[in-house]
Amino acid sequence: MRRKTALLAAVVFISVSTASYAVYSVADRGTWPESWPEGLELLRKQSQTYVGPMLAHEHYLIPFTDREQFEAAWPHLLKVKSKGAPIILVRAPKADFMQIKPAGVVIHSPPRGQNKQAHPEAPIRGQDSPRSTWMWTTYFELVVDGEIVDLNRIALPPDTPIIDERFPDAAEASASTSK
Repeated sequence: MRRKTALLAAVVFISVSTASYAVYSVADRGTWPESWPEGLELLRKQSQTYVGPMLAHEHYLIPFTDREQFEAAWPHLLKVKSKGAPIILVRAPKADFMQIKPAGVVIHSPPRGQNKQAHPEAPIRGQDSPRSTWMWTTYFELVVDGEIVDLNRIALPPDTPIIDERFPDAAEASASTSK
């Protein structure tokens, strides 16, 4: 009886853990809207699209291996960002669930056809993370490596909040010493 119970528990555990990975649908190309700038069309083949996790939020991963290609795409990328939405700087390579190697951009976008009255394209006040605050807008994570994506070579828009997460240890150290 113990053996059957242990086997049943293992089957349930594996089923639940497998289901938790299925909360995203993935496409091995950029499936962003056709209405986005023509200058992004060449990037579709090198991109990936993740839709999820719970709602149909769209995440477009665009890796770059060539500085000139990135710099040519940068003005077109800026055209899809929501007005006032941030650019979050992260250190390359981005090696979490949504990987970008060696450098590039992750565009986070709300679900297509969202009800703009229920979820206006604006920040949500009182959230504890920028990704939650800006979830109903189109914002970027810019994966900076200093070579392909070099902040000294591109213009960051003056009306855009820049959230620098490249050096989390330094931010934590300065926060703890100021207490």
